[in-house]
Amino acid sequence: MTASVFFGCTFIAFGPAIALFLFTIARDPLRVIFLIAGAFFWLVSLLLSSLVWFVTVQMSNRESAAQQKGLLIFGVVLSVLLQEAFRFGYYKLLKKANEGLLVLSQEETMPISIRQLAYVSGLGFGFMSGAFSVVNILADSVGPGTVGIHGDSQHYFISSAFMTLAMILLHTFWGVVFFEACEKERWGSLAAVVLSHLLVSCLTFANPHYEGSLIPTYIILSLMATWAFFCAGGSLRNLKLCLTCKDKDFLLANHRPR
Repeated sequence: MTASVFFGCTFIAFGPAIALFLFTIARDPLRVIFLIAGAFFWLVSLLLSSLVWFVTVQMSNRESAAQQKGLLIFGVVLSVLLQEAFRFGYYKLLKKANEGLLVLSQEETMPISIRQLAYVSGLGFGFMSGAFSVVNILADSVGPGTVGIHGDSQHYFISSAFMTLAMILLHTFWGVVFFEACEKERWGSLAAVVLSHLLVSCLTFANPHYEGSLIPTYIILSLMATWAFFCAGGSLRNLKLCLTCKDKDFLLANHRPR
């Protein structure tokens, strides 16, 4: 039973993201490099927020429940803001790197488009975020122990897996919308990404009432997916062509840099 929970939750959390990586990124070394760099930027943001969290906890009164709860909220907000700050820094770095690659390649078009960079970097953020979110939970799912034996929810592992899946995909969509907003200087869209990230993160405070966090999170996921689709140049027409397998250039693997 523990093995089936472990593998089931792992495939739920990382299956779609691994499929995206294999079909759209793995064949292009340049995309793989940018994905790893995006994961590294997310990791640095986590290290900085962890450092601030450690210092504030050491300075706080550990016997005060209200203070500890406030520090938890502070830690979540700080972590989200740092992640988005590093996403912006990564965008600036990629712009410079792309310009350098254009000079070196001596071609008229960039070797990788901004939209592709947005997707790849967002997936890199998502992979690292998902790994840190669920790796300890997956380790505990192997046992020993029985979930819910003391009256707690028995849906802990499966709910965590679905939340991790949502966060990985959301980071991908946030990356696309964020880069598009930076390119066109749409600061309202930029703020919407940050606020939606804060909202999804704060929804986890509703746990262990998982329906209170998962349902709103997947509603936001659906909205962000639609928004990212149109930001990436999608339309109802090419969506129809893609679903009917009539548009060979719709997939990112065949997408030409602009």
